[in-house]
Amino acid sequence: MGSTVESGRKMLRIGVDVGGTNTDGVVLDPSRALDPDKGIIAWHKAPTTTNPSLGISDAITTCFRNAGVRPDQVASVTIGTTHFVNAVVERDAARLSRVAVLRLCGPFSRHAPPCVDWPADMRELVLGHCALLRGGLEVDGFLIADIDEREIREQCAAIRDKGIRSVVVNGVFSPIDTVERQEERAAAIVRAEIPGCDVVCSKEVANLGFLERENAAILNASILAFARKTIRSFQEPIKRLGLDCPVFITQNDGTILSSEMATRLPIRTFSSGPTNSMRGAAFLVQGELNEAMMVVDIGGTTTDVGLLLANGFPRQQAAHSDLAGVRMNFSCPDVKSIGLGGGSIVRNGETLTVGPDSVSYKISDALVFGGSILTASDCAVLTDSTVEIGDRELVKGALDEEGIAKYKAVVKHKLEKIIDTMKTSPQDIPVILVGGGAVIVPDDLCLKGASKVFKPKWPLSSIANSIGAALSRVGVVTDSVKSTASKTTQQILEEICHDAIERAVANGASRPTTKVVEMDVLPLPYIANMSRFIVRAAGDLDYSRTDFATAHFEEPSEAEVQMDEYEKTAHRSVKKTTQPEPKEDVDIDSYRPTVKNRVWYINETDLEWITIGCYILGTGGGGSPYQYKLRLKQMLQKGDVVRVVNPDDLPDDAAVATAGHAGSPTVGIEKLGGDEMTEAQVELYKVCDEQPTHIISVEIGGGNGLQSMIVGASTNMDLPAVDGDWMGRAYPTKWQTTPVVFNERSPIWSPVAMTDGNGNVVIVPKATSDLQVERILRASLSTMGSAVGCADPPVTGAETKRWAVENTISLSWRIGREVYRSRKSNRVDSVAEAILDAVGGPEAGQVLWKGKIVGVERTLRNGHVYGECIIEGADVVDDDAVDKTQPALSKPSSAGQPQFQGRIKIPFKNENIAAIKVSQSVVDGKTVETEGEVLGLVPDLITVIDAQNGEAIGTPEYRYGLLVIVLGITASERWTSERGIEIGGPKSFDMDHLTYKPLGKFVKPSSVIDEFNVSA
Repeated sequence: MGSTVESGRKMLRIGVDVGGTNTDGVVLDPSRALDPDKGIIAWHKAPTTTNPSLGISDAITTCFRNAGVRPDQVASVTIGTTHFVNAVVERDAARLSRVAVLRLCGPFSRHAPPCVDWPADMRELVLGHCALLRGGLEVDGFLIADIDEREIREQCAAIRDKGIRSVVVNGVFSPIDTVERQEERAAAIVRAEIPGCDVVCSKEVANLGFLERENAAILNASILAFARKTIRSFQEPIKRLGLDCPVFITQNDGTILSSEMATRLPIRTFSSGPTNSMRGAAFLVQGELNEAMMVVDIGGTTTDVGLLLANGFPRQQAAHSDLAGVRMNFSCPDVKSIGLGGGSIVRNGETLTVGPDSVSYKISDALVFGGSILTASDCAVLTDSTVEIGDRELVKGALDEEGIAKYKAVVKHKLEKIIDTMKTSPQDIPVILVGGGAVIVPDDLCLKGASKVFKPKWPLSSIANSIGAALSRVGVVTDSVKSTASKTTQQILEEICHDAIERAVANGASRPTTKVVEMDVLPLPYIANMSRFIVRAAGDLDYSRTDFATAHFEEPSEAEVQMDEYEKTAHRSVKKTTQPEPKEDVDIDSYRPTVKNRVWYINETDLEWITIGCYILGTGGGGSPYQYKLRLKQMLQKGDVVRVVNPDDLPDDAAVATAGHAGSPTVGIEKLGGDEMTEAQVELYKVCDEQPTHIISVEIGGGNGLQSMIVGASTNMDLPAVDGDWMGRAYPTKWQTTPVVFNERSPIWSPVAMTDGNGNVVIVPKATSDLQVERILRASLSTMGSAVGCADPPVTGAETKRWAVENTISLSWRIGREVYRSRKSNRVDSVAEAILDAVGGPEAGQVLWKGKIVGVERTLRNGHVYGECIIEGADVVDDDAVDKTQPALSKPSSAGQPQFQGRIKIPFKNENIAAIKVSQSVVDGKTVETEGEVLGLVPDLITVIDAQNGEAIGTPEYRYGLLVIVLGITASERWTSERGIEIGGPKSFDMDHLTYKPLGKFVKPSSVIDEFNVSA
């Protein structure tokens, strides 16, 4: 394809997408975007070459030759590539450098060292040195400690001796550090001590989330040397072609990086391919559409679906992403894939199926190309006379009219299912079909859920990724925590938005086109007058500027040559692997936990299952137990012994201590725990006469569910944990515990000790009530960093047996085992029912709702986050075929009808309070919400799980579009007395208009110790 170009205009943009299979190139004139050919001057598609520079050169050269383009007409070249992410996924020792990590953390995070959650082979390949140093900030900007230049220099000497040339500096709350600039100061010292080394400040790579940001920074540092060589190879063909223009690299969110910036932050390119396709698709329907749209990119084997928001950016994944077994908080587009493509194998048996298996790159095996396998491409030729693929004569008679109808029905169902999964509201949304395999979808196909279906003509639809690369924008994202004590939230937001726009302009955006496209304000629980502000600004590239760097072609420096030689030597003995090391496969049916003489010795398998169960029992609150699982795992690997005993076995005169963590979940993801939990116990027993013999968690829900095992197994405690807790779930306040419900002595929670792990201790020797204890501790919490360990006075064994919710560690284990079983057997569609079996069967709980989150509201009151989550009923089972009990033709689209019709709302105060059916009507022009049937209500447990994997979803993680299942579990009988309902029921959450009615009958959790005990 090509046309002659006017001379004398430097307006043309080149986009090249270097994919794993094909390298696509395009030359376009954006001033002609509304022309029938969309301003596409020329295009080229060819298999990706081993040397990417050859493919880039071939793509551009071919386009130039076909369209008569001259180098002086080109304004920019933008390249999208999978090379950097492939280096990580393939664990290629030749492309990954060893990295040293310097943490500025003070006494925190020591129990979760760098790369603690990485696959062992990946950790061995990349991590060369680590040190935990003075430094770090609290959430309010107050210093944990200042950096110590002397100890940084000492670590530099050790790094230098190991020959490591890539260093990561990661400080606690560094993304909000604009005053102390600890990471920058430490980086300057490292550069002075190790001349020519690469230093990566974590705050430049990602935002809040300490471990995840550090992981991203380490991966980024590891591929820096390879990135320089690769980007230099990209620039070489640009030089040969005589192009005098800037070269950009596309990044994950649809914006661009300069070549220079990409050599510093190559990780930002990791998931740019799907984003390029989405933005290219939007360009192809420009003038016809100006709203959010679903982009369906159909390839040879899979179909990738993403949502391009009205602001022009793809919807991002939830808080965390995973790459090669490494967990990161790096921004990546939310893209889901199904096994549907041009090479999908079609089988016409009792039920016609399409995929998910495919002939893949062996497309010559398809009938239309002379092969013997019926594929979707063959069916496309049969269903549409305009499709020009292969030899039409070869597919005649492959399907009769009924078979063709079945094929259309199956493709329709698959696309409708994935589109519905990705939608963020029940309203219909425009759908754009692109990709080389888009021809398999008939032009006349109507899709339920789509307000309109766009199918750009071939070949433009097949090169959407390179079009998107050429048209990428300039963007900036800011993520900060600010005090709202002296300024209103709106004033602060306006300042941050102005700063984001100025930063985008400084990075190359044209001022007239730059605007704020996304903003979010998240109040921080338990922290007075503090909120988290996230703002994104973006604009078109300003081509009138002359300060963009053109391609540089300097030879590698002496330091880089030395580093390359070192890397070859350092990794000579390390083999390249393409898959993570296999984890030990647990046979669930034959697995038996170690229980000897009625003591349960926890191992890593038990820990994994208990962690899953704890978060589900957290009813949306309690914070993620992830970091505490890592800590316990480290303890087990060091040889620490974690013991759990049955409450029935406690001597009446036992002294049972209580362990619990208090604070904001936002602080917990950044300031990882130190020794505050054990320090609180030590400080308490300086004023308590009685020493503990056992320990119990204050709540089983969330991160606190693991605290009794962590503290109990600590060297200076050595206490068995009790299989139980004081809530049976998670509650937002300390007085919502079963000892307070029983009210046999009051206050029960004094004396109490609270420590922050940084040398600050609060002791409350006496209080007038448990409510007053709560108020005193909350008042101190914010000045102690909003993350503390608490220790409560011991109660007797006899009291524990009367008051505790029994066997809740066992219950967590059983819940986690069923989630694990569902995943392993690929039966996540029945995970909810499996969880209910674990808690006691249909008597003990119910599936209250299945659907999609379509609305979330949050506000901060008295230190707690209040809000509501709205869930639209929907079919959440990710089946990949039409109902196999019916002929495919007779039920083409009704298989996806949701069992749960309408909407429910879940009000929450840190934890979920209720599940209530709601309806909406319009009265006098205003939308009025009416509450209907109450499906579940505290003290019963209302818990929300991810329908795709069975994991719990905490209230901070609620977001639009998540497919969820809502479970109701009957509360322990400890809570269903009149006083229990008063303390833990709707009245305690200011919902006096609701009356508690048990959703089932409580079934006492079955003890793991009773079932698996082996006596000596």
